[in-house]
Amino acid sequence: MPDDLAPGQLLARGVCRHLLGHGFVSVVELVPAPGLRVDVMALGRKGEVWIVECKSSRADFTSDRKWQGYLEWCDRFFWAVDADFPTELLPEDSGLILADAYDAEILRMGPETKLPGARRKAMTQKFARHAARRLQALRDPRPVGLLGGDEDD
Repeated sequence: MPDDLAPGQLLARGVCRHLLGHGFVSVVELVPAPGLRVDVMALGRKGEVWIVECKSSRADFTSDRKWQGYLEWCDRFFWAVDADFPTELLPEDSGLILADAYDAEILRMGPETKLPGARRKAMTQKFARHAARRLQALRDPRPVGLLGGDEDD
């Protein structure tokens, strides 16, 4: 990834790097349901699903009206912010990750709310399809006629 990414994308990169050390693989910009797009979704070795929303500023956080809709699509929810972010703005009952472009640290675990089995299966399939589509795009950036219209699943 080039370093000319937006601040939130740089935070996401650091978060993904850190979560890998905890046994989680991750994807960025996954759509769990129409109208929602999470910054980072991570999948653990035991099938745990974590969502991380990256906020680069007070304005970025206060303008986000959709984050509570993400809670029903994960086992744990986190905010990822940089060292200058006013963390007192963030809800106490969610996870907190301090991040930069290169790494991160989990400061507070989000409470666990286990996904129902059917939803976990659906999210795991979305994760797999999203990751495969991204890999396909790296191998073949212009696949004429190969996209089937479900790019956001």
